[in-house]
Formats: sequence, structure tokens, C-alpha cells
Amino acid sequence: MSSKNPVRRAPRYVAEVDEGGLGAVDAVRVSERKSNLWLDAWRDLRSRWLFWVTSVLILFIIFVALFPGVFTNEPPNDNCQLSVSNAGPSPGHPLGFTKLGCDIFSRIVHGTGTSLSVGIIVTVMVAVMGIVLGAFAGYFGGWLDSFLMRIGDIFFAIPYILAAVVIMSMFLHDRNIWVISLAIGFFSWPATARILRSEVLRVKQLDYVMASEAIGLTKLRTMFTHVMPNSLAPVIVISTVGLAGAIVAEATLSFLGVGLPNNLFMSWGNDISAAQTSLRTAPQTLIYPSIALSLTVLAFILLGELVRDALDPRTRASR
Repeated sequence: MSSKNPVRRAPRYVAEVDEGGLGAVDAVRVSERKSNLWLDAWRDLRSRWLFWVTSVLILFIIFVALFPGVFTNEPPNDNCQLSVSNAGPSPGHPLGFTKLGCDIFSRIVHGTGTSLSVGIIVTVMVAVMGIVLGAFAGYFGGWLDSFLMRIGDIFFAIPYILAAVVIMSMFLHDRNIWVISLAIGFFSWPATARILRSEVLRVKQLDYVMASEAIGLTKLRTMFTHVMPNSLAPVIVISTVGLAGAIVAEATLSFLGVGLPNNLFMSWGNDISAAQTSLRTAPQTLIYPSIALSLTVLAFILLGELVRDALDPRTRASR
């Protein structure tokens, strides 16, 4: 090639430097805000008015259960007078009286602690049994999975209300909050175990679990430090709804006459059962305990539904 005919080179264009950063069209701005499953769920929950209404109602129920004396000084059982049997509201007694002349408002207030105590004990018991058995079954698999799930199938075949009726009938002279909680919770764990097992089966296939095993962590440590913490979201949801179910179960057993003794414990189920004979003449004896039970159960069910929606990215994205 002759030097008299030099090769023509295509001109190169270099974009001007934008020192202010205002013209960076293709720049990607990475948000510095932390984000994970729980933070995203909390941001979603706090933006919904129903969550705040439900939370205030639940906090109020807990406050009533812990400090009943703030709301009434009337003893629920010790100051009953037949002279005011099924009477309507009067000064100091805003909801009237039961058939035995006991203050309805006082019995409802003191019954809150009983129902909430049973619900919490049953929920903790079911969660512990379900988490432990479900985690071991899902993570280790094999014969252990088959053995634990067959035990769960046996308990699934037994209606827990029927089993609780049988157990409470055997302890007619020793009925208390712990006995009725054990009777309900001992037969209610299989659903939690199955839900956690299915979540563990999904999580244990993720890369960070395989990496944990690859660097030499034992299976047991990997399960407790990596798998279980990332599998608990569905358990929290079912536990919230299950607390409401435990409250209903306690009221059902008391309504059937095999729950807590009426002379020792305040129970909305006992009051609803006793009010059946006075429904036509004194409906307030049935209506007010039923409203208290319904509002409490509804509050926990709504909270469970809200938490479930907040923990599901697809549900959050669809709103």
C-alpha cells in the first residue's frame, strides 16, 4: 500500500463529561433502603388502615385481659343477687345481670383473660410441636419424614374438638386453663407441621443452603441457622389464625359443659351456655358474651389475613 494513499479512519465521537450528573440517561440509581421479606411486609402492613384498626383492637383486648380492675371493680361471681335476676342495665352495671344475678359486664371483662390465656398457650404449644416436627421431617427426609408424617396423619384423623371433649371428660375434677389448653393443642399441631415441612422442602433447595453445607456446616446447624428462620412466614400466619381457633375451641368446650368450671373461671362459653334458657326474656345475657367472643376472634383472623397478604410478594404486587 502506497504511503501516498493513507488509510482513512472513521472519526470517533466521545460524549461530553456531565460533571453535574443530570444528563446521565443510562445511569441506574440503586436504592440505599434496606429490603427483605420482613421489612417489605412491615412497610405494606403499616400502609393499610385495617391493620391499624385490628392492632388497636387486639391491644385493647390484651389490656383488658391483663388489667380487668381498670374497667370494673364488681366481682364476677361473689356479689350475685337473685333479686336482680336477668335485670337490665342500672348505674354501675351497664349491661345488666345474668339469671343468677351476676354482673354481665364484669363477667365479660374477667372472661377476656381466660380466653386469651388459653389461646396463647395453645398457639405456643402447637407452634413448637409443629415447627420442630415439620422442620426435621422436611429437612432430613427419608424414613424420618415418612415416620413423622404418618404420625401426623393419625392425629389428622382425630377431630381435635372430639378428642378434647374426651380428655376433659376424664379430668372433670381437675379442669383448669392448662388442662384445657393441652387437650386442645395436643391434637392441633399436624397442620402447622405440614405447612412448615412444605416450606422447608422449598428453602433447602436454595443456593445459600447448599453453600452452607459446602463450607462444612453440619446439617443440624444449617437447619437451625438458615433453613428454619427463612421458613417461618407461613407458620406466623397460621398461628395467628390458630389463636382465634383456640379461643373458639375453649368457648365450645365450655358451652358443652366439659370446659372450665363456671364457679372457678370466667368463660364466655359458660355464659353463652347458661343464657340459652333466658334468650326470650333476657337476650342481653346471650348477646353481649357472643359479641365479645366474635370481636376477639374476628380481630385475630383479620390480623392473620393481613400478615399473609403482606408476606406474599405476588399479593403485594397485585394491589
